[in-house]
Amino acid sequence: MLCCPGAGWLRTLPTLRLRARGLQPGWSSPRLPAPLPVWAAASVSAAAAPAGWYEALAASAPVRAAEEVLLGSQAATGLPWWGSILLSTVALRGAVTLPLAAYQHYILAKVENLQPEIKDIAKRLNQEVAVCAHRFGWSKRVARLTYLKNMRRLVSELYVRDNCHPFKATVLVWVQLPMWIFISVALRNFSTGAAHSEAGVSVQEQLAAGGALWFPDLTAVDSTWILPVSVGVVNLLIVEIFALQKLGMSRFQMYITHFVRAMSVLMIPIAATVPSSLVLYWLCSSFMGLSQNLLLRSPGFRQLCRIPPTKSDSETPYKDLSAAFYAKFLSRK
Repeated sequence: MLCCPGAGWLRTLPTLRLRARGLQPGWSSPRLPAPLPVWAAASVSAAAAPAGWYEALAASAPVRAAEEVLLGSQAATGLPWWGSILLSTVALRGAVTLPLAAYQHYILAKVENLQPEIKDIAKRLNQEVAVCAHRFGWSKRVARLTYLKNMRRLVSELYVRDNCHPFKATVLVWVQLPMWIFISVALRNFSTGAAHSEAGVSVQEQLAAGGALWFPDLTAVDSTWILPVSVGVVNLLIVEIFALQKLGMSRFQMYITHFVRAMSVLMIPIAATVPSSLVLYWLCSSFMGLSQNLLLRSPGFRQLCRIPPTKSDSETPYKDLSAAFYAKFLSRK
């Protein structure tokens, strides 16, 4: 065996040496464990590293609170999960986002009513700055900076006087978007069995049998694409209603409108890759947003919410909207 060519004899040499000394291979002196290779140490370090941002979000307190709200709603109503998701969405949108949307329209209406006064102030201030620039020999740059500084101050005083700073109109976004994210992540936790409540596994089983019609399993994707396409269509309707309302949009508003259109279309393939429970919630939420948008156009509802009347208000908003929609999309002219 020692004469065999190649490296085969090298593997038997340690055994022969041990036998020559009267020792067995298994009786060799104990040795310290070999250090881990670099790649193995790196793998262990990666496994011991903290979880990513999504795992942290999925285990966060707001998501756990959203899970408890959904579980409480389903337990209180006794509805199947598709009905519970629908009812919870309607309740949250009606109790939280609808009042905030009415407040947003209230602020925007007061800001719109200030525009004639702001234009008058701008005209008078421009004349005063021109007189001072001529008297004191200001350059165009100094005159413009003086005008802008005083104009910002005067407009801020108007906003304080009427308590209608435009930033207050963004409170809807700061509440609605996080709520949408937390509930979406909570439903995903339920659908994947990663819920951090004690009933996580049972909820996943209930969702698997809690669908309806063409989506009986809420933990699976909608292979028919009916729910994803519906989400995209409803979101596009919301965008187009906003675009029809704003006839004279600025370039920035046009860019924002095009961006939201693109995001609405992009939501279709995204919704086709997530569990149906999420897509059902997205569809219900978007439909409530569309209904909310139409409701806030009603003169009677605006009066009920004490939204100040503005010059752009219409006595027949729905008729005007349908006429504008027909002229933009259906008319052949």
